Amino acid sequence: MITATVRYRLPASIDKEACRRHFHGIAPGFAEAKGLLSKHFIWSESGWAGGVYQWRTLEDAQAFYSGPWRAGIVARYGMEPLIDYYEVFARTDNERGNVGTY
Repeated sequence: MITATVRYRLPASIDKEACRRHFHGIAPGFAEAKGLLSKHFIWSESGWAGGVYQWRTLEDAQAFYSGPWRAGIVARYGMEPLIDYYEVFARTDNERGNVGTY
């Protein structure tokens, strides 16, 4: 399992509520992303936003981020997204009451 963090700086024209509305509108479309287990849409008062993604494989993540998604980020926010990949060794899921090791 892979966790990817994606960040980009929001232009001044996109405030917290505009970001929330945009994320609410696009969230359902991520259900179709190959290999995506979950995504948290994130926003910070510092002016940065993005996502924390859980992927089945690094290949799934890299394929997604190299496609049309990346061009959309650059067009909307005017910068390349900052992406970091992490291999997940263990996970505690209190909502489901389980712990997994990988």
